[in-house]
Amino acid sequence: MHDGISVAKTCDIPPGKSIGVHCHGEDIAVFNVDGVFFACSNRCPHAGAPLQGGMIAGTVLSCPWHGWRFDLAAGPDAPKDGVIRYPVMVSEDDIIVGTYVTN
Repeated sequence: MHDGISVAKTCDIPPGKSIGVHCHGEDIAVFNVDGVFFACSNRCPHAGAPLQGGMIAGTVLSCPWHGWRFDLAAGPDAPKDGVIRYPVMVSEDDIIVGTYVTN
């Protein structure tokens, strides 16, 4: 992971919850899905809704405004749905979000 930034502690995001953070010059939503953390851009490509307020079913995030769906577990290069996924690592109790890297 390149240039990771600690954005929260694991206790800050209980399972099933999310927070919005600003890192790497972007607004990013960070989700706790049953103890596994995911991060993505915090703006729906359809109408700009903040994705941090969306509903989670498994690893699928539904936009809170119009229900568009995005799989948080998809790799950063697929699918091409307009939502950027960021690599997340947990070190001790720090949630670290890496930069999005294109090939």
